[in-house]
Amino acid sequence: MRLHDANATEAAGFSLGKALQIGDVITLSGDLGAGKTSLARGILRALGLKEEAPSPSYALAIPYVPPLVCFPVTHVDLYRLDDPDQIEELGLDDVLTDGALIIEWPDRLGAIQWTNMLEIDLVVETDGVRTLTATVPPSWTNRWPFP
Repeated sequence: MRLHDANATEAAGFSLGKALQIGDVITLSGDLGAGKTSLARGILRALGLKEEAPSPSYALAIPYVPPLVCFPVTHVDLYRLDDPDQIEELGLDDVLTDGALIIEWPDRLGAIQWTNMLEIDLVVETDGVRTLTATVPPSWTNRWPFP
């Protein structure tokens, strides 16, 4: 899928957010500036967030809970993690009991995997357009919002 600008990237995130359910994990891969946070902002907007969602680069994880969103979602940025062992301290599995996860820089997860993990990869092409590709797990087959 080709995303021509930041607005298209956020709109794609909005479509994903409309399909997001409790227990889901969406991972966002791509170089710096590829649009991961814009996609996450669209997801959060679809879940009801009215305010601007900051990048969680420094906080590592930003939880959003009702009434800001319709169900708990934690936006995670693993860019600054040096060791996958540090991930356990974030308590990500606990989030999935009643919420969902959006994870930027999932390559820092190491061997951690979830069966319902929707893997999104964003690449900036030479013409500046972003290409979104996805590995869609069976739990998303009937919910995937794109042709």
